Amino acid sequence: MEAEAVAKNKFSKYAAVFAGLVLLTVLTGCAGQGESRRIIRIAHGQSETHPEHLGLLAFKEYVEEKLGDKYEIQIFPNEILGSAQKAIELTQTGAIDFVVAGTANLETFADVYEIFSMPYLFDSPEIYESVMNDKDYMKNIYESTDEAGFEALTWYNAGTRNFYAKKPIYAPEDLKGQKIRVQQSPASVKMMQAFGAAASPMSFGEVYTAIQQGVIEGAENNELALTNNKHGEVAKYYSYDQHQMVPDMLIGNLKFLEGLTEEERKIFEEAADISTQTEQEKWAEQIEEAKNIAENQMGVEFIEVDVDAFKEKVLPLHEEMLEKNEDIRDFYEYIQEINEKAAED
Repeated sequence: MEAEAVAKNKFSKYAAVFAGLVLLTVLTGCAGQGESRRIIRIAHGQSETHPEHLGLLAFKEYVEEKLGDKYEIQIFPNEILGSAQKAIELTQTGAIDFVVAGTANLETFADVYEIFSMPYLFDSPEIYESVMNDKDYMKNIYESTDEAGFEALTWYNAGTRNFYAKKPIYAPEDLKGQKIRVQQSPASVKMMQAFGAAASPMSFGEVYTAIQQGVIEGAENNELALTNNKHGEVAKYYSYDQHQMVPDMLIGNLKFLEGLTEEERKIFEEAADISTQTEQEKWAEQIEEAKNIAENQMGVEFIEVDVDAFKEKVLPLHEEMLEKNEDIRDFYEYIQEINEKAAED
């Protein structure tokens, strides 16, 4: 029965993707039949209540308020148009115009994005946000994928990644021998090896069942995973080691962006800024709500740990990554300057 259920789930997922692509084809056809407004399609993998979706609604509202006679924004959540990787490919070709993608997905298109997988890159969430909000510097990162046919417009806060598991994690030694799900990033795998744990890259949708059945002992993510994805039902200990701060990016088809007039491009960039502000506000609200629900309704224990003890274990990875990828060095040194300045203040 369980195998049958898994098969049904896979079939349902593929059917949803197929239906989404069929819908996209139909909409594309309709847009060419006397439609006066250009339809702009945005794909993402979150639900309609997620902060990123709410930020995109603000993006849609602003663009249509300013340019509603020319453009109509359509948002496709829940991976309706396929996985992040598939949606990136659709954005490259111009089949869709924008997609929200994690930086791990962008590493294959521009080496510089690998830096966000580096553990303990930022010394605090405040430094992380100040760097990401530095538009002049981030423009260098955003334009790094131009050759691939797309460019980032803005970033969304995906929070601080921490460990959660069936057993409490108070110190790095508690990770030894544990199987922990990580993102499919070489840096994340090496981080777990440095902790003496076994990295288990897998689809995020498989994590709940994997923890429940003992395939893995835990995972690492932000607090919304406990409630939105119900991981707090199977993993009762959440430790604030703060090993990564990884943004999501709103990327757009380069041909579309370069085809905008100067005024239109300015409006789209203003809409992107507004969407980020909205996303960040909603993110802060939802994180607090998730912590409250996880602790008081799901019985999750939140553990404050000695962050420096965890950091010390993986700092050698910094130099290793820099040696293998020169494209991240300038960005790394820029962030270290900000870390050092904050420490002095």
